[in-house]
Amino acid sequence: MTTKAISRYVIRNPDILSGEPIIMGTRTSVRAIVGLWRNGTPPEEIPTQYPQLTLAQVFDALSFYLDNQVEINSYIEQNRIPDDLIHPAVRKVLETERE
Repeated sequence: MTTKAISRYVIRNPDILSGEPIIMGTRTSVRAIVGLWRNGTPPEEIPTQYPQLTLAQVFDALSFYLDNQVEINSYIEQNRIPDDLIHPAVRKVLETERE
């Protein structure tokens, strides 16, 4: 296992999520944190949804994202569920939330 630190709290470990950037000591991806943030969750509230994270880790992940948007957006897109695979009932709830 070769772990590479790429910021204070963000690392790459080829054995976890195929080397996608994660928070050190967790399996939480930068992508997951960015997803919450882009959906309107304030950084201060993210540790309530991921209690294994500190606020400093959240801010470091967001900082890493802002410096590496193309890469992280690529991971987000790769992991996006196509609309035609989302159950109609779930799709309706998601559409209601977006309004």
